Amino acid sequence: MADVKSQIQDHMPVVCSNGGQFATVDHLDAGNTIKLTRDDQGNHHWIPLDWVTRVDEHVHVDRPGDQAMRDWSTSAPAGS
Repeated sequence: MADVKSQIQDHMPVVCSNGGQFATVDHLDAGNTIKLTRDDQGNHHWIPLDWVTRVDEHVHVDRPGDQAMRDWSTSAPAGS
């Protein structure tokens, strides 16, 4: 997990398991959470680092985009 965390860079595209980009990394928050850039409505979202399956020029997650958008958090985790 630490290796994956060290590879994630600000503004990397986040790609869902069905191959489409659904978000962009804003930055890594304290702990094991990725803060995503603001959406069209101006809201940030957070996803757990546990969703990440691999990192190359993209951050790949383990679920389709529609599921990821249902499951992401709309509030900052404690301590971030």
